[in-house]
Amino acid sequence: MRIVVALGACAALALPLSLGGCSRAEAADPFTGTAWQLVSIESMAPDERPSTTIDDPSAYTVDFGGDGRAAFRIDCNRGSATWTFVPAAADSGSLSFGPVAMTRMACRQPSVDAEVAAALGRVRSYLLSDGLLHLSTEADGGVMHWRPQE
Repeated sequence: MRIVVALGACAALALPLSLGGCSRAEAADPFTGTAWQLVSIESMAPDERPSTTIDDPSAYTVDFGGDGRAAFRIDCNRGSATWTFVPAAADSGSLSFGPVAMTRMACRQPSVDAEVAAALGRVRSYLLSDGLLHLSTEADGGVMHWRPQE
């Protein structure tokens, strides 16, 4: 018995060559080497928890390193975590941070350091729009809005 496997045009051409022209074009990495400042946290349940405007965006930053690690400033604390993203389109996709290792200093109140630290661990997707980075958290928990670091 002889088994015949039909290959698509890309697969047939790819056998002796590379897949260069046949694979889906990969989106460029919009994060590596960029730094962002948090400007607000939008609540998806404003009746339960109001949205928050960040008074000093320079006190809440994320730097995406080329080594797959992100460095955070979360008010008076510093932290780091791994990060990964998978683009779904040119301007959006999934993004997540690994466990955030963070200093535990007591910041001067009022501070949203605990809220921001908790939200970073729940980030699931991103959208780049109008020069801002919007990070959505799981289960419609909210959206963190970031601008490029000044």
